[in-house]
Formats: sequence, C-alpha cells, structure tokens
Amino acid sequence: MHPEPPASPPAPGVVVLGRFQPVHHGHTLMIAAAERWRLSIAPELPLIIAIGSSNRPESMENPWSTEEREEMLRAWLEEKGGYEHALIVAIPDIEDPPNWVAHAEQYHGPAGVFFTSDLPSAGLYESAGWQVVITPFEQRERFEGWRVRATAQMMSTIDDDEAVRTVLSPAMPTSVVNYLIGAQGLRRLAFLGEGGEPVG
Repeated sequence: MHPEPPASPPAPGVVVLGRFQPVHHGHTLMIAAAERWRLSIAPELPLIIAIGSSNRPESMENPWSTEEREEMLRAWLEEKGGYEHALIVAIPDIEDPPNWVAHAEQYHGPAGVFFTSDLPSAGLYESAGWQVVITPFEQRERFEGWRVRATAQMMSTIDDDEAVRTVLSPAMPTSVVNYLIGAQGLRRLAFLGEGGEPVG
C-alpha cells in the first residue's frame, strides 16, 4: 500500500478527490468552486485535495506518479495564490467501493464535506455520513482525462515548447503545462501506447 496511512489523519475538511492524470481545467474549476464554497459556508474547515490511485503502475491511464501530480497541483495553487492553507494527500486504490470511504478517511480525515461532481462517489460518501456538495462538471467533454492525455500524447515528441503550450493550454493550466515541459513529463507518453511503440 503506497503510501501507508499517516499515524494521525487530518482533521475534517472540505475534500476534493481526483486522479489528476494530469491536472486539467476541469480539476481546477472544481477546486476553485470548493474553495469558494468553503470560504462562504465553512471557513473554519481546511481545503483537502486528495490524489487518488497513488499505487497504480505507470500506464497510459496513469502516466504520472503521485509526486508529479502533487507538483502539478502545487504549480497551479502557487500560480493562483491564496491556497497556502490547502493540504494535499495521496490515497491508494483498494478496488472495494463499499469500504472506500473508511479506507480514504485514514488519509484525508474523518467525515467533513465531500465536494464532487461524481455521483457514484457522492453516494458512497453520503452513505458514510458525510455532507456532500454536488457541483456540475463544467465542459466535461473538453476536460475528460482521457481526452487530455490523448492530446498530450500527440504532443509528446514535439520539441517546440511554444507549440506544446498552444495546443495543451486550452485544456490544462499554463503552470501545469510548463511543469510538464520542464520536468520532461510529456516525453514518456510517446512510449505508453499499445505495444510500447512511440507515437509521432
């Protein structure tokens, strides 16, 4: 199990859960909406951003490590400003939906507020006694993770950084695109297709 749960989980907070493969505008819109809700309704609670699937092996569905996804989030949070209080935690999958919330609480803390656009996840948290706030997923067709990854894969062999920024920035924050360019985080996508053959 990677990572192991902390000895003391965080206090209850406003939790946003995602895989962030990669961090895209759908995620940032969700985090910003959760922060506005928190400041308006429950400013005493911390904002907790939970990175799911922390234990998945590298694949086209999960190309970036937990550490890289945390760096993407921090790049965006720093760019936006005002999120110094936000806590980022990583949660491994267990493939056991009925027991997911009890498992996740070891990492993101006990019942607080779960802020989501995902109805199945909302049902799990509501059944576990959490307050659930459901918000629409804006422009879902544009910001689905697989679409963003497919576009990033197409750009993975392009050496023109400005061209990469131009193509990826409509779906991803510029701070995240810049992080991926600087960390060579796009190159590996060329080799994660079927059969391991590079795209191009």
